[in-house]
Amino acid sequence: LLESAAPGRYRYHDLVRLYARACAERDEQPPAEREAALSRLLDFYLATAAGVYVLERPGDQLLAHLTPTTHPGLVFTDRGAASDWLFAEAGCLLACVRQHATASGETLRRAVDLLLAAKDLAESGADSRLYEQAATALLAATQAAGDTRAEGRARTVLTHVHSLAGRFNQADEQALHAVLLGRATEDPIPCGYASNNRGIIAIYQHRHEDAEAYIRQALECFRADGNRPCEASALSNLARVHLDTGRTRSAVELAEQALAIYREINVSWRLANGLYTYGLVLTHARRFEDALRQLNEAMPIFVDNRQRLWEGMTHYRLAEVHLAAGRPTAAAHHAEQALKLRGIGGEWRRGNVLTVLGRSLDALGQPGRARACWTEALAIYEQLGSSEAADVRDLLSVATTV
Repeated sequence: LLESAAPGRYRYHDLVRLYARACAERDEQPPAEREAALSRLLDFYLATAAGVYVLERPGDQLLAHLTPTTHPGLVFTDRGAASDWLFAEAGCLLACVRQHATASGETLRRAVDLLLAAKDLAESGADSRLYEQAATALLAATQAAGDTRAEGRARTVLTHVHSLAGRFNQADEQALHAVLLGRATEDPIPCGYASNNRGIIAIYQHRHEDAEAYIRQALECFRADGNRPCEASALSNLARVHLDTGRTRSAVELAEQALAIYREINVSWRLANGLYTYGLVLTHARRFEDALRQLNEAMPIFVDNRQRLWEGMTHYRLAEVHLAAGRPTAAAHHAEQALKLRGIGGEWRRGNVLTVLGRSLDALGQPGRARACWTEALAIYEQLGSSEAADVRDLLSVATTV
């Protein structure tokens, strides 16, 4: 009656599973017993995912604010084993979340908190669609239940989901509501995390004044909560604002402060995010070899932790460094590697990679291929209404006249 999907993994055939559920719902178990069993399963996943989260992000205060569980989960001491568990259980974990989309009270809050604790699944690219479906279902459930605290957290989750997919207007709308609900319920989760994400969105949309205001709000929340890893994240984002507004020296200093915190608290793959930002800042400071060292140190960390979005983004940043340093062959190689991760990170990021690839090919004396890249990038930007469209039109105009 069982199938083995992978070594050590077993599941029922679909027909057997559906028959077993029908039997349970019909007469074998009272509704209260079924609900209790599902509640124990939810506790198991939340307790275990919280343990995985703390191994990945030592010092992150998210766990201090999660809804308490009654039943225990698995305990890991090895970070690799913990990460393996999370990705192996992703389908079952997200199915458990969706099964609680009609719940209310503490049960609904635990389901929302499970998505917060398991947010690495959204960033990996492998489980993004199922994760988004679960988050959307839970937001509707929190609104139906009138639970503003859970709704603020569900909107915080969806802010992250939309931002990763490049849907920045939707992400910003969710973040705005999340922060307002967080303030109303005095919940530090949306106040800090959604504000930080709102700053990132504003950076992407070139709204620098807004970005700095949102990130400073997040920084204040994180510091008040003693949340050192998230303080480092906010400092990294503030470095990008300073970089975009011509304050290169202070951008370098902020990126160094963030990286020092990451190293001090011995975080795992989040260290790679600090290295990534530092490499980006050093590129604009024209310290190309230093930038390459940071990005090349970040790359294997992202790969080892299945962070395909950030793997692709690091290839993109490496392409930028090599292009700025006058090495278009290496730049084109890394841009093409980034394009292999198609569908991860949304079309806006794909447009950015295509633009850099076109610049690299143009520098290599391949104007036809360059124009093809820029034409595709322009179509993406125009569809999204992105300001980058103007820059690509300029590139195509120059290429046409030449």
